[in-house]
Amino acid sequence: DVQLQASGGGLVQAGGSLRLSCAGSGFTLDDHAIGWFRQAPGHERERVSCISEPDGSAYYADDVKGRFSTSSDNAKNTVYLQMNSLNPGDTAVYYCAAVNLYTSDSWCPPGPSEWHYWGQGTQVTVSS
Repeated sequence: DVQLQASGGGLVQAGGSLRLSCAGSGFTLDDHAIGWFRQAPGHERERVSCISEPDGSAYYADDVKGRFSTSSDNAKNTVYLQMNSLNPGDTAVYYCAAVNLYTSDSWCPPGPSEWHYWGQGTQVTVSS
């Protein structure tokens, strides 16, 4: 079975940093891209970042560009989201998701329903 385990959330002051991890099992990063989404109370789940290991492609939403970076460790089948210069607007539950590169029309689909597998969320709270 495919499983994704997100971790690393917590409470941090504005300007601080956190690193989220998404550990996968039952699939490999050779043929799956990983995306990070977040959902704040009363808001829809939104795409934050994606990474495709086979060609090194990465995507960042406009409001996190320059502050967030994503990386992967194939040996651990784990993807990381480094979040710097956090602000209260980044407060949300963060989710990681996986999409099969051979069956998806996009390596970084914008809509949550287009992703094949989801992990549980991890709460990120940024205080002002």
